[in-house]
Amino acid sequence: MRRRLALSLLPILLGGCATGGVGRSRPAEGAEAPIRTGRLALQVTGDSARSFSAGFELEGSASQGRLTLLSPLGLPLGQAQWRPGEVQLDSGTSSQRYDDLATMMQALTGDALPLAALFDWIEGSPWPGDSSRPLTASEGTGFRQLGWSVRTDRLADGLLVAERRLPEPAVTLRLKLDPRP
Repeated sequence: MRRRLALSLLPILLGGCATGGVGRSRPAEGAEAPIRTGRLALQVTGDSARSFSAGFELEGSASQGRLTLLSPLGLPLGQAQWRPGEVQLDSGTSSQRYDDLATMMQALTGDALPLAALFDWIEGSPWPGDSSRPLTASEGTGFRQLGWSVRTDRLADGLLVAERRLPEPAVTLRLKLDPRP
């Protein structure tokens, strides 16, 4: 039942059309990092239902923060807010709670997408919560972490590409970050 609810929220949060949308709330308490905005695209090889693109606002840190996904018109599609021990996912019409970010991402996408690591990755650094190693010269500039190849060679232009080949299906996450004010 819980998985069914999470899967029903997935299209709303990740790419559905919203009429009312989720209102933008005040910044997460204790969030010290600035809001990062841009566009993201997730491609799951052979599974168009799990592939999507959206605008985003990412605020805070891996321990406490907020992720809002936005339609092409800038309307909020869904929002996840988290703090230690609690993650709340709000689609505008329903709400679901999870114990942590990894559990939420697993329930929503069927995959362990590295939302916690993303805060460091968009700064061009490996996440301190797990080991990493540099990419080889033929692979480009970046590092491997959590099973993902994170390419940072175009980060100066605001582009981050992370790819995971195994386990299948292959997943590619592209982020186009807006310039910082």
